[in-house]
Amino acid sequence: MSKYVSVDPATGAVVKEFDTMTDSEVANVVEAAGAAHQSWRHSALGERTALLQRIANAYRDHADELATLMATEMGKPVAQAKGEITLVASIYDYYATKGPDFLVAEHLDIAGQGSAVVLTEPVGALVGIMPWNYPHYQVARFVAPNLLLGNTILLKHASNCPQQALRIADLIAAAGAPEGVYQNVFVTNDQVAQMIAHPAVQGVSLTGSERAGQAVGSVAGAHMKKCVLELGGSDPFIVLADADVPRAAREAATGRFANAGQACTSSKRILVEDEVWDLFLEEFVDQARQWTLGDPARSDTRMGPMASRAGRDDLEEQVQDAVEKGAHVHLGGTAPDGPGAYYPATVLTGVDPTMRAYREELFGPVAVLHRVASAEQAIAIANDSPFGLGAAVFSGDETRAKDVVDRLEVGMVGINTTIKSAPDLPFGGVKASGIGRELGRFGLDEFANKKLIRKLT
Repeated sequence: MSKYVSVDPATGAVVKEFDTMTDSEVANVVEAAGAAHQSWRHSALGERTALLQRIANAYRDHADELATLMATEMGKPVAQAKGEITLVASIYDYYATKGPDFLVAEHLDIAGQGSAVVLTEPVGALVGIMPWNYPHYQVARFVAPNLLLGNTILLKHASNCPQQALRIADLIAAAGAPEGVYQNVFVTNDQVAQMIAHPAVQGVSLTGSERAGQAVGSVAGAHMKKCVLELGGSDPFIVLADADVPRAAREAATGRFANAGQACTSSKRILVEDEVWDLFLEEFVDQARQWTLGDPARSDTRMGPMASRAGRDDLEEQVQDAVEKGAHVHLGGTAPDGPGAYYPATVLTGVDPTMRAYREELFGPVAVLHRVASAEQAIAIANDSPFGLGAAVFSGDETRAKDVVDRLEVGMVGINTTIKSAPDLPFGGVKASGIGRELGRFGLDEFANKKLIRKLT
């Protein structure tokens, strides 16, 4: 039987192992989710918002514990982990306070006789498949709006953060969620497919790799189930010649090296106009040097280990491929000796289309800088990617920045800022970066039945 295994990425030590569920256990939890939906959907809106508020408070009350567990199980430095917990609490707050406004019946101005109104209603039980890199935030942005709606949740978390998966379930249960409304499931990929196919399940949301999205999307399509897919990214960070270069370098370094570079919206391809190339490269390398490796349990650590040794090894192979084909390493580029999944902040230039690092997502602390002759060349390189998640454009000329923004094939763009998640901002991309949106009003609509009621007088 396959396992969910908690491994400390700082040491490589196995902490705990958990068995996957049996097929009969899977069938039971799906049936329970379907049954719970029949009552949860008809519960008072105030009951659902109160639950969300209690979950938000529970996250605040347990912030230190949860941050320490993140450091132990996936290597996130505790200071960054506490920031994630703060964001999670704000998401539950947002849907508890602002969410009811999005559920108000919408009266349509129609041409015909009578009246028409659209209601926003739940659809049923949902499967959530979540990743390890933001193990609480990415659960919250799926769970909060759907609990508010009246949907029920079957949550399959990443196999390398089972302790956090169980703590999330514990917190939601302790906050007063009725039985069957939120259930953690330790299941195999085959069992996920069985769950999606079950008549009680009406949708699936996955945050993960492009390959995982293709697999889940094909199963959902075969069974006519709605899916939201938040997949990978290779976000461009464009620095125009009129940008505030020191500020841009600081933002780019934070955008690339926070969470050890393990974020879909990390600044993975940095495109710099020729006039400011030398200055930016110098500033950026100086900033990158400040992202030193350390024990994730220490409050002063800026960058801990990557979440797994396998992920570290894959990243190292991508860097070695680039170097062997002529890329230049300005900083880092070699994994340190010793246990754990540590990899240093790394800066590459001279990456071209012959190298894996040009088109593949680098899911770790490796920045690729490109020197470009113009904004037009920056746009061309930015769009020459299978991904289309986020982007950033730094410029002192708002009109010029907006012109670049208008031509970028992405779902989110920041002007003089990187993309930073907030409860009221929609999150999602285009192309191979996925389907659908999360957070804000848009996240509430993905798994909702927009029921039309037409009345003639």
